[in-house]
Amino acid sequence: MAPERGQSPRHFHEASRVLLRTTILDAMRGLLLERDWPAVTMSDVARAAGISRQTLYKEFSSRQGLAQGYALRLVDEFADAVADSVYANVGDTRTALVDGFASYFVASAADPLVRSLLDGDAKSDLLRLITTDAAPILERGAGRLADTFENSWISAPVSDAEMLARVVVRVALSFISMPPASGSDVAAELADILVPFVEKVTVTD
Repeated sequence: MAPERGQSPRHFHEASRVLLRTTILDAMRGLLLERDWPAVTMSDVARAAGISRQTLYKEFSSRQGLAQGYALRLVDEFADAVADSVYANVGDTRTALVDGFASYFVASAADPLVRSLLDGDAKSDLLRLITTDAAPILERGAGRLADTFENSWISAPVSDAEMLARVVVRVALSFISMPPASGSDVAAELADILVPFVEKVTVTD
């Protein structure tokens, strides 16, 4: 694929890489809908994505790197859900938080990698992604959420936006390995706890 007229080689390379990663992670998700994570090999993913194993390893370096890449995409989806909820509920802090958390709980419960983590035998490699090796996930999620809290109608000061973002990401991550009990309204409970702080730091005209 050649760059379009007016598109710089750098931008073309970045767009191509995003497309490649999306194709790979979509292929991985498709496989996870059919089998448990331990049964998914790098060769399987490469074949499903229509690429060589060399290309797959060049992009993700290892099977653990592939799992981390998938987890980071889940973090981006969570951050997008919170941002959508915030911008859709201008001035309504509680609804924004409730809807954001609720969307996250529904999406994470349905995700095949999360289900693989929770089902069957313990999977230490996946557990590490949300415990001892969680730094990349926490950093990505906190950065994305801080941007929303700072630049949306909330307009929180930078330090407050970053602190709120770190708390929200850590709380959300803690529910991966221990999902909310059936029938509980954890999204509302979390919102009730966080609303006073968000309203305190919200900058109004």
